[in-house]
Amino acid sequence: MQWIKIFDSEAQAKKQIPVTKSTAVVAAGKEICIAHTPTGLFAVENLCPHLGDALSRGTTNYLNEIICPWHSYRFHLISGEECRGRTRPLERFPLEVREDGVYVQVPD
Repeated sequence: MQWIKIFDSEAQAKKQIPVTKSTAVVAAGKEICIAHTPTGLFAVENLCPHLGDALSRGTTNYLNEIICPWHSYRFHLISGEECRGRTRPLERFPLEVREDGVYVQVPD
């Protein structure tokens, strides 16, 4: 596993990704969705396991869920589970805020 810097600071990340929004980043060749909720920032796989739409095009809610823009499947950003168990959980990636930036951990 390796840690990849994706933002220069937490403030920069939160400015680029407002609360309830998300964006896609590429780290070590893997596309990852960075989602922002009132609780903070989360990193999950970008493609919805249901039918493959980009979760980074979706929104988040106060329950720490990301909502797929295509069929409104809701995935909990902490557990990765879909709220009704209709598809496999999301792959989640550890995210760390450090003095010199925001990092995500991805497989080698």
